[in-house]
Amino acid sequence: MRFITVILIALTFTFSSCEKDDICSGDTTTTPRLVIEFYDVANLTQTKNVSNLVLKANGISETINFNGVSKIYVPLDTTLDTTQFQLIQNGGDDDATNDNTDIITINYTRTTQFVSRACGYKLNFVLNPTNGFDFTDATPNDGLWIQTMGITQSNITNENEVHVKLFY
Repeated sequence: MRFITVILIALTFTFSSCEKDDICSGDTTTTPRLVIEFYDVANLTQTKNVSNLVLKANGISETINFNGVSKIYVPLDTTLDTTQFQLIQNGGDDDATNDNTDIITINYTRTTQFVSRACGYKLNFVLNPTNGFDFTDATPNDGLWIQTMGITQSNITNENEVHVKLFY
């Protein structure tokens, strides 16, 4: 009997020191990207696929290519309250003479949200109400290929909804 009591006490101490694993699941939401969806300027309710579109962030040599999609996901700068990048129409093809570059500027505020002990924090963004999103033509002036835009969701907390619509 004494032996069983000793074993039970030893097992109790052994299992009482176990803790839940602190592993951040791949399904856990992290800092969201800006979701931009493209629409046909002739039919404002119809999405339109982009072809040979290149996204180039200012100051970074790497680019992101998009082809045959109507929705893109753009990472925002987590250290500043603004992100500027170039959207280059026809930038993904072999003919550099037909490239048309528009400069996109996104202004926002950042808020920190605690996710869990294992995952830490994530940032959420809120587009500024007066100048949250702007586009201008690049130099040399080659004409804007983006005709107009609209902010559909100023709170960027997930990637399940469109934040900005671009019409071209």
